[in-house]
Amino acid sequence: MTDSYDVTDRNKARQLRDKASYDRETVHRILDTALFTSVAFVQDGAPVVVPMIHGRDDEIVYLHGARKARVVKLLDQTSQVCLNATLIDGIVLARSAFNSSMNYRSATVFGTPRLVADDEEKIHGMRVISEHLMPGRWDELREPLDKEIKMTGVIAVTIESASAKVSSGMPDDEDEDYAIPIWAGVLPLESTLTHLVDDDRLLDNVEPSAVVRALQGRRL
Repeated sequence: MTDSYDVTDRNKARQLRDKASYDRETVHRILDTALFTSVAFVQDGAPVVVPMIHGRDDEIVYLHGARKARVVKLLDQTSQVCLNATLIDGIVLARSAFNSSMNYRSATVFGTPRLVADDEEKIHGMRVISEHLMPGRWDELREPLDKEIKMTGVIAVTIESASAKVSSGMPDDEDEDYAIPIWAGVLPLESTLTHLVDDDRLLDNVEPSAVVRALQGRRL
């Protein structure tokens, strides 16, 4: 396996090519940072986009939903799917509306979805998704009940093709616009997990574990 995804007509960046990357590590890092992915596919000739919780295990992205959910049934019936994860890092305020933009990290993945039927792999996929959202939490929790496993739909998407785009830095204005007396710069946007809020039905003297406390202040 190479360090980069092959560039094809499907994943090739058409716009802002200088911001594009086909490096596996870059794509994986964005997928592993984003808390959800937008899942796009075609149903009856029309586009559908659904946000879903995900987790990555090497070149497989697992998606989570209720087994009877419409999106899980639809994904089980489609042959191709596109996933996108995007993180916004700031608003770029240029000296013109045309050159104003955003700083961002984005990854787009193409693959074939597969409904996970095997219980062992399904539990593995559930764990991957849980550990993506709450690292270390799975081992603190009770084992999934049989009925919970049956009620859960897990879709596995093997990454067949992917690309990333990363935009950062200050405005790229026209040369003549730098003489205009208008403020320009970047307004950063930070996505951060804040502070734990107790469930009002906690048992007495139950405190968050070190694993849970470590989630506080996590920056995406």
